[in-house]
Amino acid sequence: MKRGRLSWSTRSGRALAWQAALLLLLVLCGWALASHAAGSLAERQIRTGFGFLGQRAGFDIGEGPVPYGPADSYLRAFAAGLANTLRVSLLGILLATPLGALVGLGRLSRNLLLRGLCGAWVEVLRNVPLVIQLFAWYLAITELLPEAASPLLLAPHVFLSKGGLQLPLPALAGGLSLELPEVTAFGVQGGLSLTPEFLALLAGLTTATSASIAEVVRAGVLAVPRGQAEAALALGLSRRQLVRKVLLPQALRVIVPPLTSQYLNLTKNSSLAVAIGYPDVVSIANTAINQSGQALECILLIMAVYLTVNLCTALLMNLYNRRVALVER
Repeated sequence: MKRGRLSWSTRSGRALAWQAALLLLLVLCGWALASHAAGSLAERQIRTGFGFLGQRAGFDIGEGPVPYGPADSYLRAFAAGLANTLRVSLLGILLATPLGALVGLGRLSRNLLLRGLCGAWVEVLRNVPLVIQLFAWYLAITELLPEAASPLLLAPHVFLSKGGLQLPLPALAGGLSLELPEVTAFGVQGGLSLTPEFLALLAGLTTATSASIAEVVRAGVLAVPRGQAEAALALGLSRRQLVRKVLLPQALRVIVPPLTSQYLNLTKNSSLAVAIGYPDVVSIANTAINQSGQALECILLIMAVYLTVNLCTALLMNLYNRRVALVER
């Protein structure tokens, strides 16, 4: 007679029992830590709970897509900080991916100069701390660019200066139209304005992440068997067609998993925005801690935000990776 699968005498039964015991131990440890923390906070008469989120925040946020004022609640302030974090992270991913792919392919070029420049790009940006790069970008924007009253004209109605980047803004009032920025004696007025802090953070995240993505792309292309390239060239394909139609589609199976890690790193690295004054969710939380004293709750909110955003990013990339794997089969 066969013994049951959950029997202690079976290997699977013992493994399940040990896992259940470990889970119970972790739950008990978590409960003990939470109880101890609650007791310590109560002894020091430190209030706990998330009720403070409904209170008036009383501080201003310099920029962001979410309308916010000092009279709004802490909850809306966190929502504005989250929107700022998502905005710079999403744009950073969209810009770093093609830039990193181009640099990675450049490192495989037969052109010595191009290969050397791409190699220098990767080695410098990967070996200099990101926070130093952010300071360098911020100083370059605020010190080297012209004053807001005499900005650089990058394109029609697109201005760049120490005050940031001004772009035409689509407006829906009275039909689809564009709100165009104009240069005045007090600087550029109107349109969409991107602050120096946002530009420095976006530039730092994009360039630093592109260096890591370049190595991922280079490794993925080199993982494709050399015979594939030789066969494609023998059929008369050009170098560009070889890369676009043969190498990259096969390399995606190797590229996508580590590429996901780079996207997650970019999102987490956006928390360094506090160093240059960009109002992301970490900066908002720091201000909320100083005003409300709810340090534990604000830290938990920060952890929840980054955990949720990164889990969603990983889920989407895993779905794409599964699709790529099915196509290659």
